[in-house]
Amino acid sequence: MYLLIIALPLVGTLVTGLGGRWIGRKGSNLFSTTCVVLCVFFSSIAFFEVGLCGVPCYISLSPWISSGALNISWGFLFDSLTTTMLVVITSISSLVHLYSIQYMEHDPHCPRFMSFLEIFTFFMILLVTADNFVQMFLGWEGVGLASYLLINFWYTRLCANQAAIKALVVNRVGDFGLSLGIFTIFYLFGSVDYEIVFSSANIYTNYSISFCGFSINTLTLIGIFLLIGAVGKSAQLGLHTWLPDAMEGPTPVSALIHAATMVTAGVFLIVRCSPLIDLSSDVLLLITLLGSSTAFFASIVGVFQNDIKRVIAYSTCSQLGYMVFVCGLSYYNVGMFHLVNHAFFKALLFLSAGSVIHALSNEQDMRRMGSLANSLPITYAAMLIGSLSLAGFPFLTGFYSKDLIIEITQISYYSNLQISFGVYACWLANISVLFTSFYTFRLIFLTFIKNTNSYRKHIENIHESPPLILIPLILLAISSIFVGFLTKDIFVGIGTPFWGNAINILPTSCNLLEVEFMPSLIKWLPFVLSSMGAILAYTINVGVLKNNIQFAHNHLFRKLAFSLSKKLYWDKLYNSFIVSPLMYFGYNISFKNLDRGFIEFVGPYGISRTIKNWSTKVIKIQTGQLTHYTFFVIFGLCSLLLLVPVWDFLQFLVDVRLLVFCFIALFVA
Repeated sequence: MYLLIIALPLVGTLVTGLGGRWIGRKGSNLFSTTCVVLCVFFSSIAFFEVGLCGVPCYISLSPWISSGALNISWGFLFDSLTTTMLVVITSISSLVHLYSIQYMEHDPHCPRFMSFLEIFTFFMILLVTADNFVQMFLGWEGVGLASYLLINFWYTRLCANQAAIKALVVNRVGDFGLSLGIFTIFYLFGSVDYEIVFSSANIYTNYSISFCGFSINTLTLIGIFLLIGAVGKSAQLGLHTWLPDAMEGPTPVSALIHAATMVTAGVFLIVRCSPLIDLSSDVLLLITLLGSSTAFFASIVGVFQNDIKRVIAYSTCSQLGYMVFVCGLSYYNVGMFHLVNHAFFKALLFLSAGSVIHALSNEQDMRRMGSLANSLPITYAAMLIGSLSLAGFPFLTGFYSKDLIIEITQISYYSNLQISFGVYACWLANISVLFTSFYTFRLIFLTFIKNTNSYRKHIENIHESPPLILIPLILLAISSIFVGFLTKDIFVGIGTPFWGNAINILPTSCNLLEVEFMPSLIKWLPFVLSSMGAILAYTINVGVLKNNIQFAHNHLFRKLAFSLSKKLYWDKLYNSFIVSPLMYFGYNISFKNLDRGFIEFVGPYGISRTIKNWSTKVIKIQTGQLTHYTFFVIFGLCSLLLLVPVWDFLQFLVDVRLLVFCFIALFVA
């Protein structure tokens, strides 16, 4: 059963991709969706056996790599962390498959699209079930490849080409850091198996590496390399630029990438490597700083975006920041709880946005929407539930995890580990709540409530989406209401044994029991900030200030708004300081001076050209006179006899037969 969870998506992608021409669109849709739905069923059984009953499963198939001290086998680890990820991945993927049947019905390449979705699911499952770092890295790279194929699915569009290449190149930075981390792990531990590395990590706490006169703690260096990999895949500040541009792919792709699969791989890596990361306080501080900065940056940039999918994409980036910085506070179980909850309401938001785009003939600008609540009642209800869950409305799924994270930041600075950055994370997290609520309700008001700005031909054709699009929305809406309440005690309940040894939590970190007894005023703070954001969004977009926004004409505000709408010029800075200098170096230095200059001059092309020029000069001495030929023969013989004293030395340097051949060829040519 456990191996079927891994094998079914692979079988689905092979059959759908290679046999799509014969089984057709309907056959591809049916077969691929069936494979993933079966994976949901088996993953649920695995979650019950492993997570709820506490019986981990280890499977070793066969040897893979054996070279000296490096021995790697094909093995799979099913613990509570793995089975939780499997339920999330397979359930979201199955709903996306079902949604895509209707959404992509008019696309002539539907079998190829389904095959790409399947291979994406397969590599993500391979990533989370691996029992060693190399096999995990295989799934990690496979997810990056599949994301490139999906983002670039409509490959005739230039924007899709650029977005796919950007996602691939930016993720290569993180992949390079992760590969260095794996090399360092093997250098220190002599193995890449999770079991060996995590169980012996405490022995190497005082080991260090000397580099350029500096002594660096080895576990700290490993943690930094792993963090670089997580930053690239989970789109944290600095390597976040690929995430909003990934919206160029079809909407089901956006839901799959941003909800349960690719972007959560970095968070999963941090949680999986918690026994290593917890041994370095410097890495924990760096994770906290980076995650909280990402949450704040993405939330404030999302306020000034007008593309409905980009707004949701920046909210994904912000929520990933929450997951990361709570892991930096050593609450990995809370980070996983928010990851599970976020997967459902974020998939709901993206698929609801796809339903709106489908109804408006591919219109994505919120300023050209409006007054859709009556025309699209089910989509409106689904989008409203997802938005309320994202904003942390009480008793919805997002409320239980998001408010818990913010409450943890309120007391984190009392911990001996997080003295200064706990306060930093606390302030940024609370400010992010306000902006998150603002852009969430701004999306609702501009899309469904405010007077319409759509074209008349679009308004006349507006209709509710077909059943295969609405069924995933209804199921995700139900999940966005109840999943947080149903799983709260299992994942983060006081004394819950669910995670077992799958997650390591610092004993010095403040106990979750303290959160239960915080003052009520502090507990209500996130709700108050969310309400303020919603009221502010209503006032500006629908209420009294919609036609009287004098502050928008302020010079300073206009400059700030324009900068934030341009994402604070991160792409411009990268192009100016990294991309352009590298392109200049590649063309003018590497290509023109080295490749076309020095290397061609002393390389095969230069030598052949030199010999050709010499040969044209040697031809001139072929006069046809016998006396001249006799002179050259005698001259060559005498030259060879002059080399006799250094014959042994020449044999040591080069094969003399080759030298004689070249010498004769020079005079005979």
